[in-house]
Amino acid sequence: MDIYKYAMEMEKDGEVLYREMAANTGNTGIRNILIMLADAEVRHYDIFKKMKEAEKEKVEVPDTNILNDVKNIFKKIKKTGELSNLHASQIELYKKAQGIEKKSEEFYLKEADEVKDESQKRAFRKIAKEESKHYLILENIINLIERPQQWLENPEWYHLEEY
Repeated sequence: MDIYKYAMEMEKDGEVLYREMAANTGNTGIRNILIMLADAEVRHYDIFKKMKEAEKEKVEVPDTNILNDVKNIFKKIKKTGELSNLHASQIELYKKAQGIEKKSEEFYLKEADEVKDESQKRAFRKIAKEESKHYLILENIINLIERPQQWLENPEWYHLEEY
């Protein structure tokens, strides 16, 4: 199995799913978060493509501010109370996306233990950490949809901890 090709396919699948979900939500804040997640999957795809093409070359995974950016969107949703177009029927899609993120994280951690090159080990681990962040973001979206009033009233309304 070509681990890079497999990783690229997983990232492409994630991007497609997030873009479809974004197109099917009427909530502006959630749509923006989903687009951010899709864009992150594109960046991961590009990193794996570079790793595949230049196995001997050091690969750096840039730091992202996705958690801070998402926190700002959640703060805006809380401030404006914009809870329109959030439907329980969407929860299964968010849980499906969580499953993909969890599977990706586990795969990347496993591969990090198997590759020999230290820069690639770091890249796999860093992307695994990003996938874990995506999982947490989706968890917060699910909580918002399932319990919107509780989510809004809770002073600790998000659990997006910095790593």
